[in-house]
Amino acid sequence: MVQTISYAATNSFSSLLTDYLAQKPELAPFYHRFPTLENFAAQLEEKKAAYTPEARRRLVDALRRQYGYAPDPEPAIEANLLLLAEPTTFTVTTGHQLNLLTGPLYFIYKIVSVIKLSRQLKEKYPQHDFVPVYWMATEDHDFAEINHFSLFGKGYAWEAANTGGPVGRMPLDGLSEQLLSQLPPEVPAAFREAYEGATTLAEATRRLVDRLFGQYGLVTLDADRPELKQALVPVLEREITEQASNNAVQATNARLLAAGYKPQVYSRPLNLFFLTAEGKRERLEPDAGGADCVEVTIRNTARCHNREELLALARQHPEQFSPNVVLRPLYQEMLMPNLAYIGGGAEVAYWFQLKDVFAAYGVPFPLVLLRNSALYVGKANAGKLRKLGLTSLDLFKPLPELKKQVGAALGQEEVSLQQQQQALAATFREVQELAQRLDPTLVKTVAAEAQKAAASLAGLEKRLSKAAETKHETAYSQLGALKDKLFPDGGLQERSENVLSILINNPGFIEQLIDAFEPLALEFTVLEEE
Repeated sequence: MVQTISYAATNSFSSLLTDYLAQKPELAPFYHRFPTLENFAAQLEEKKAAYTPEARRRLVDALRRQYGYAPDPEPAIEANLLLLAEPTTFTVTTGHQLNLLTGPLYFIYKIVSVIKLSRQLKEKYPQHDFVPVYWMATEDHDFAEINHFSLFGKGYAWEAANTGGPVGRMPLDGLSEQLLSQLPPEVPAAFREAYEGATTLAEATRRLVDRLFGQYGLVTLDADRPELKQALVPVLEREITEQASNNAVQATNARLLAAGYKPQVYSRPLNLFFLTAEGKRERLEPDAGGADCVEVTIRNTARCHNREELLALARQHPEQFSPNVVLRPLYQEMLMPNLAYIGGGAEVAYWFQLKDVFAAYGVPFPLVLLRNSALYVGKANAGKLRKLGLTSLDLFKPLPELKKQVGAALGQEEVSLQQQQQALAATFREVQELAQRLDPTLVKTVAAEAQKAAASLAGLEKRLSKAAETKHETAYSQLGALKDKLFPDGGLQERSENVLSILINNPGFIEQLIDAFEPLALEFTVLEEE
């Protein structure tokens, strides 16, 4: 059974996000077109005019080399690689870090969203083709964010040496012993095989994603490739000479703050990293220089370049440069014939900081769409809900409110001494008036007695409520356990649970998601197993 609830009603998303979904006019200057099927028509024409045959050839050639590891590629992926060579083919993209064994559930939800939207676009615009793409964040270097995941309440982690460089390039030393061998035997073989047959984390992640989504034609792109970085040269030149992206973001940030929204990410004077010969990814930091020379330091190294040296390096070896969160979206849109980016709430927020960056570089700004979010309720938990007289949508209510609802269903008498408190207060007001007439010095004494009596009555109310709750203590205990199970640590299930926690018992889960999700409906999905 599939139900939906508004994102605002979940109380789990920022005001910027809910205001965007409500299309509040204050946010209109920060995006290009709102994501509707009809608005894709104009986006298609704009991207078609801007995306060159050279860019398309570069992309397809790089993808063919990337997929060279697969002697027998998934037919649906092969078909989409052929389609990408055609000028009538466009992409819908999501991106994510290289989390181990897919990490939190929302990684799966992102990819299902791009697959489903690509299908819907094909139905609406049959003269074009649409390829879903997963952009692997292989150049991120925060290993601590991705080296762990949780399954059935147990944590798994991979401790690796030589971290601090692009995670996609990391060899898988020790991964099998530390993690794969510790997994429950019920874990599908594809999850282990993807890592055991790979040499780097990027290759392992790509193999796993292919096994999970290859049948749907999802194409995975690793943009940490020298031939693709050639597209960055004009950007690198302007970053080094003009600091163009930072100037654009700072102006946008000022407008966001004026509209009452806090910027999501921090922009730097140079929104670039440098990939060192030692395998590290270090920030480029401009130093104060003379009028004709701006020196740039490579952080945590002794290297320093003036502007001309850095420009020469950028032109000759752009693969040694790595865009940060401000420039990575621009790089992505330069490489692909992309129409829409689908991301989480934080991603939508930082894309709103980037519209002027795209304008500065003359690159079409894509439609920005919130990925589908979901709560999955398995058969056992659905049965418990029904016994308590609740629906899955009820779970988004606060626990005290749910307890009252369950108590009412079980026939529990609601204990409230509010009327008695009001009557008591009225009685003491009469006594105070009498004291005021007869002996004003007794007014404070009467007030003190009134306070004691009110407190005593409140204490009795608590004791009576507790007695009423005790009659249904088992039901309330089950309710609390169910709420904790489906909202771990009070947060959304998708932010902590791994897909294996569902897939092991429900192998058809991904197909169910594809059927259930409606990316352009902009509603939170509740998927209850019958």
